[in-house]
Amino acid sequence: MVILQKKVVGLSEESLSRFVTRARRESRLRGRVNVLVTGSAAMRTLNARFRGKNKPTDVLSFPSEQAISSGRAGFAGEIAISADIAAQNAARLGHSVASEVKVLALHGILHLAGMDHEHDNGQMARKEAELRRALRLPGSLTERAGESVKASSRSRGPRQGGRTA
Repeated sequence: MVILQKKVVGLSEESLSRFVTRARRESRLRGRVNVLVTGSAAMRTLNARFRGKNKPTDVLSFPSEQAISSGRAGFAGEIAISADIAAQNAARLGHSVASEVKVLALHGILHLAGMDHEHDNGQMARKEAELRRALRLPGSLTERAGESVKASSRSRGPRQGGRTA
């Protein structure tokens, strides 16, 4: 189930639901996923309540206790996304807010699948980059920076007297 508490241009509950289904399949996450797209005030409340951090965040994942304890595929969990922060990210990265909401949904799905970027030596980041390409989502800022440095090096040759990124 998808709930758009805060509307996003170019994104409907149906289109986000279809994307979540595709992302679940690509990531091999079994079980249903509920997604809430809301504002930063609600995200601040959720972040404070469940993580003890009194500030808004872009995405939160809540794995189902049933999925954790039994490994059953009925219900994987819930994801909450800030449409406000998605809009800021999209403007900074140069893509649509609808695309950014999908990027955040994918990130949440990977957390529901048990991945943790804070402790996995880049495994989740690599998987997320792979799935972004498969799902035709925009790359991350670091991926884009790496591509522009490579293109710049190819066109001008190696830099003299400085570090390369």
